[in-house]
Amino acid sequence: MVVTASGVFRRTAIERADQRVSWERTDRAFFSSGACHVLAWVCRDFYPEQGIGLAALYLGDFEHPLHVYARWSAWAFDASGWNLESELLQVNSEFEGLPVREVETISSDLREFCEKHVHRQPHQYWADPTERARAYVARYDPPWL
Repeated sequence: MVVTASGVFRRTAIERADQRVSWERTDRAFFSSGACHVLAWVCRDFYPEQGIGLAALYLGDFEHPLHVYARWSAWAFDASGWNLESELLQVNSEFEGLPVREVETISSDLREFCEKHVHRQPHQYWADPTERARAYVARYDPPWL
């Protein structure tokens, strides 16, 4: 699958206001914008032997990250599947028209990250997206196979 900027799937006003409407989007849209952080943590936990890290992408002057993804070597995993991290950064920067300010390695747990960056924890969604994320990760062959 070709890497696509997360902003392509940005939630509409009704999707932001109604968690069920947001939940009913396609998996790719849901995990691109609104639950990318949940997908990243699930990906890391899905392959515990691989040493997968987590990264937060900051563009321009935004206080909070635009996108969160899992990373392994030169690869990144998000709703577009496994792609080169450099391509993921480039398409997001180009789509938003903003330079990459920082790619932060995330060392906190999911709860701490959500509290710091005003993201929903899994139990705060219309339904817990953890199993949905596991099924999504399982669809994509990792680059080490």
